[in-house]
Order: sequence, then C-alpha cells, then structure tokens
Amino acid sequence: MEQYEPDRLSLAQVAAMRRSFRNGRAALSRRSLLRASAGGALAVGGLGALSGCGIPAAGQTQGGVSAEDHSAEEKTINFSNWTEYMDVDDSGKHHPTLDAFTKRSGISVKYTEDINDNVEFFGKIKPQLAAGQDTGRDLIVVTDWLAARLIRFGWVQKLNASNLPHAYANLSAQFRSPDWDPGRAYSYPWQGISTVVAFNKKALNGIEVKSVSDLLDNPKLKGRVGFLSEMRDSMGMTLLDMGKDPEKFTDDDFDAAIARLQKAVDKGQIRRFTGNDYTSDLTKGDLAACVAWAGDIVQLKADSPDVDFIIPDSGYLTSTDNMLIPNKARHKTNAERLMDFYYEPGPAAQLAAYINYVCPVDGVKDELAKIDKSAADNPLILPDKAMAAKSHAFRSLTQKEETAYEEKFAKLTGA
Repeated sequence: MEQYEPDRLSLAQVAAMRRSFRNGRAALSRRSLLRASAGGALAVGGLGALSGCGIPAAGQTQGGVSAEDHSAEEKTINFSNWTEYMDVDDSGKHHPTLDAFTKRSGISVKYTEDINDNVEFFGKIKPQLAAGQDTGRDLIVVTDWLAARLIRFGWVQKLNASNLPHAYANLSAQFRSPDWDPGRAYSYPWQGISTVVAFNKKALNGIEVKSVSDLLDNPKLKGRVGFLSEMRDSMGMTLLDMGKDPEKFTDDDFDAAIARLQKAVDKGQIRRFTGNDYTSDLTKGDLAACVAWAGDIVQLKADSPDVDFIIPDSGYLTSTDNMLIPNKARHKTNAERLMDFYYEPGPAAQLAAYINYVCPVDGVKDELAKIDKSAADNPLILPDKAMAAKSHAFRSLTQKEETAYEEKFAKLTGA
C-alpha cells in the first residue's frame, strides 16, 4: 500500500485540474436528450442471493478500514455521484431505477450529485479519509485514475463478492481487470467513457479519415483538426496510432508521441485542444475531424446527420467511472446490494438508455431494445466483440510520472 502524503501539485497539474473543471470531464453533459419511458419499468422481485459458482470469497482489506456495518438496522445508503449521471423521469423529480431498488429492497437511497470534478471531490473527502473518519458517504463514483489513488492509499473497502453475484457474472470482459484493481476487488464500473475519432461529413467534403495519422498528416485538414485537452485521451490515441500500447508505454514512447503532436501544432494542423466545447465546432464544421468522447457523439448524431465517428484500426481509448465504498462507510452491505442491482440487465438497460455512455454490463441488448432500439444497436453504448477488442486503457501513473507528463502536455497545449 502506498503511503499517503499531502499532494504537492505542480503548476502543470494545477493547469490540468482547471482545464478539467472548466471544459473537460467535469463539463461533460451526460444525458439530456432521451428520457426513459415508464414502459421501461423494472420488474420487482428478490434481489437474489448468491447462486453461481466460482465467485471468490471476500478477503480482508489491505489498508482499507471497515466500520461496524449498520446495514441490517439502518435501511439506507448515502450515494454521491456526478451530475446528470442517473436516469430521471419526465417530472425531473424522481430516479426510476433508484425508486425500483428501494421498492424491491426496502433500502432508501439518499442520492447526491456533489461530484463536479475528480480533483475537487478528492479535496472534499481527503481530510476525513486521511484521518480515518467516515466521509458520510457509502458509495462514490470517481474516474479510474482517482479510483486507483484511493485504492493505493488504502482508503476504500474491499468488496464482499457474495453480495455481488450479478456484478461478478455480468461485468463486460474489457473492464474486468484494470492494472489498478486486478479482478475488481475494490471497484465496479458505473459507466465507460470511450475516446474515438469524430468527423463532420459535410466539412470533410470527400476527404477520407480513418486514423489519427490522417488528422495529423493530411494537409487538406490543416487548421480544422481538434484534440482533447485531457492528457490521457489525446496521448493515448496518439500512442495507439504509433503502434504503442497505452497500458505499457515507456517515457521514451511518451516523448515520441509529444513530439508527433508538437509537429502538428507547429505546422498549424491542429486548430486547438479542447474540452467538450469541441461539439459546437464539430457541428458547425469549423472542425472537420477531431478526437472526441463517444458519449457526446451519440448525442450529436441524434441532431446532426453530418456528424459521425470511426474507430481507427489501431484502436481507441476507454476509461471508466467507478463505484467504490469509502473506509468507515456505515452501510457497506447496502451499498454492495445497490452496486449489484445496476448489474442486472433491466436496471442497466434503463440507465444506459438515459445517459448513453458505454454500458459495462453484458446481456442488456434485449432489455435496451425494448426502451430504445437505436441505443441497443449503437456500438458506442453496447460495444460488439470486434469493437471491444480494440479498446485500450491508459495505464496507471506514479506521482512522478503524472507530474512529468502533465508538464510536457501543458507545454504542448499552451496551458
């Protein structure tokens, strides 16, 4: 377990945090177009006890500090999540899947949308976790790099697999064993976030785009190309294009990718590095092609027939937002039951229909088709085997690496 030390952010890391809060992951408009219909109501039945074989026994947390579990006598959960990351009914006042969970289990959920940015949220919970105190939260959702940090510090509890039969059975293969949580001992994905290449067909006017190399090298696209201001997304896609694995790259590989992007910047090929504000430029055609987040493209395609995407032969990057149970949480078992609920096909499909990010749950296609056939057929929401095989994660970074890489990327982007 890594020893916790107070963070000392470099100027580059502070700039990266501000980029994220202003227009990056923090600014993603998660789901606002589709509304899950009342017809997609969830069947009410038993949550189900452990019924499968091969589920590993729960072990003692390494560094994680459990508290006395009050789940049996306190039928409640305190759940912190990002904004616009849960299904909402037409009134805007109720969350159908959470209501279905409460009706079935008798466990009420205090749902709070108090996560706007990973760094900011870490600042909120760090003092209590560092002091071995209860954060007041039983379940949180954070992006993979912060999940990795919390696990390294021993600040989250190891999960009891016997309470997670659906999660264990239905987790998609591509998300099963990240390097920061092998075998998902401490976390399960809430949703996946894919980074792809998007384009405006009208703006391309017949120009072919099949790879990141096309974005960087085709002179006909000069000044009409966008990359993301999030280091992992832009660098990961560039590394893949250069034949490097984002899960195994070296410092030299990173420097070579920086040099490749710098060359494109110097010759005016790249118009700018953006957060999700690229969406308006792409729709208008000011950007002919760009590195983009798939969740945005799903929404843009609904209103803009000229907008589409490709998955390069070299692959694409996928990150995850993940559910974890902090140390000293009072209702660990209740939280695990809620985690498992969202790995049943019905609830998973209803959530996916609303927010349109990558569903990490296998076996939801038929349920999703009942709610939204187009969503069920969309590989950006339910990747098929061929697409999933092209998915890559950006490897975990040490504090030293993160500082160095962010500094180099900030210099590249002018942040």
